[in-house]
Amino acid sequence: GRRGPAALVGGSVAIFGALRRLAVALPQPAAVRSRPGRVWRWRNLLVSFAHSVLAGLWALFSLWHSPELLSDIQDGYSVSGHLLVCFSSGYFIHDTLDIIFNHQSRSSWEYLVHHAMAISAFVSLIVTGRFLVAAVLLLLVEVSNIFLTVRMLLKMSNVPSPALYKANKYINLVMYFAFRLAPQAYLTWYFLRYVEVQGQGAFLTANLLLLDAMILMYFSRLLRSDFFPSLRKGSAGRDVDGEKFLID
Repeated sequence: GRRGPAALVGGSVAIFGALRRLAVALPQPAAVRSRPGRVWRWRNLLVSFAHSVLAGLWALFSLWHSPELLSDIQDGYSVSGHLLVCFSSGYFIHDTLDIIFNHQSRSSWEYLVHHAMAISAFVSLIVTGRFLVAAVLLLLVEVSNIFLTVRMLLKMSNVPSPALYKANKYINLVMYFAFRLAPQAYLTWYFLRYVEVQGQGAFLTANLLLLDAMILMYFSRLLRSDFFPSLRKGSAGRDVDGEKFLID
């Protein structure tokens, strides 16, 4: 019945609620404690980091365990993939509520747009049971997000180790290509070539193309920020306080 997936998604929301409470109890770096605007964001990123590690490794495991799924992106099904999509839906719902209830909507509107797209797409997959493999492929992005989140946590905590930031900077770039740009490009090609542009297919294709635009925009920001800082126009005075942009 429909009650099963709803219970799984609800359970996931509760798990991330518990993780948020745990993040509240953890000690914070001095650079975070001294700036009230950073405290919420630090906790939020810790929860985001937990989701990235769990979902990223889970997506890798699902595809490694059932490689035959890749030959049937529209109708392939695995219990592991289904549970993963429910789990990540719960995270996106939790994070949306966290942003709204903590009055961070204005500074985090990009996340809200992204989450609305992800939640609506994932719910349609859970209800119809189709395109679950596409969702698992998309969730490989969480492997890249591990290093992206570490980058933001290092930046916020003013860690006095430039070597650590530099190493993560290059790993982050490689992971961005391997786990964000490559799966996204493959899925876009697949949808435009094989998926009927009607009903759910049309909705998911539109979602995917919008995500393509967002990902390329974030990628150009990442390159400017980490590799071509001289090209960053007008951002010298901008701080990370209270902001939850996907790339700072």
